[in-house]
Amino acid sequence: MRDKPMLTIIVPCYNEEEVLNETMQQLGLVLRGMKERFAIHEDSDLLFVDDGSRDKTWEIIAGAMAKHDYINGVKLSRNFGHQNALLAGMQAAEGRADCIISIDSDLQDDVEVIPDFVEKYRAGYEVVYGIRDERKTDTRFKRGSAHLFYSMMGKFGIHLVPDHADYRLLGSLALQEMNLFPENNIFLRGIVPLIGFKSDKVYYHRKERFAGESKYPLKKMLAFAADGLTSFSVAPIRLVTGLGALMFVIAIVIGIYTFIQHLSGTATTGWSSLMLSIWVIGGVQMISLGVVGEYIGRIYSEVKQRPRFIVEQNSYVDSERLE
Repeated sequence: MRDKPMLTIIVPCYNEEEVLNETMQQLGLVLRGMKERFAIHEDSDLLFVDDGSRDKTWEIIAGAMAKHDYINGVKLSRNFGHQNALLAGMQAAEGRADCIISIDSDLQDDVEVIPDFVEKYRAGYEVVYGIRDERKTDTRFKRGSAHLFYSMMGKFGIHLVPDHADYRLLGSLALQEMNLFPENNIFLRGIVPLIGFKSDKVYYHRKERFAGESKYPLKKMLAFAADGLTSFSVAPIRLVTGLGALMFVIAIVIGIYTFIQHLSGTATTGWSSLMLSIWVIGGVQMISLGVVGEYIGRIYSEVKQRPRFIVEQNSYVDSERLE
């Protein structure tokens, strides 16, 4: 129902014991405020997904569920990654919620704009993107790498929403279609725009992390970018083909040059063969094998059709509230 929708706010969590109580408090205040204004259904709730945390994250979630009926939880059997934790929450909410909002637990995304998402949904939008209006809290390197990432993705034909992460609203129609995508190498930022439906944006100021450490160091960010690129485009394979053709032309030019040097008597014995065979051809082969291997690895992962996540506990389906 658009007038008074059932809302589920999905919060993936991984080792978030330092910030989780504050997150629950702030989101709870926003949720109660919307209920009091009759903007959402009385049974709207918060759904925390524990992505195999090694600290007391699940104990905090279970304790909150025992105290508050608007807090629910899903516990994964181990760490499956941020994107899969989001999917676990989406699948748990499908068929129950009229719309969902996904938000990270670190309180960097402004919870005060959640009512704006709901108003957009009530106005008829099925997908609403949360967009950062500035990047003052990021380091210069992170700002530069983010802009490079979006630019590179656009050049490879992958259409992303700039400055949007995973702070978004999905209506029940979009959520249903989202859960139909079967791939294991999931990249939600690229898939959501593919779904279509009427969409809009909500702009907000991104804050400093409330507590704890970022779960996305440089290594994970690079892996995330590789996932997005290889999940949506074969452009790198075509780039390798073009690079091979270019190296072939360069090899011909170098071959002509070395032949001339040989005729003039100035070439050192063995120099030309070393340059051609090791530095040019060998380098291109290694790069090509790496790119092709990336795609073969993705295919290998997909054809096994292993589950993307395993749910250990789910308060929506358990007969009793988890404690």
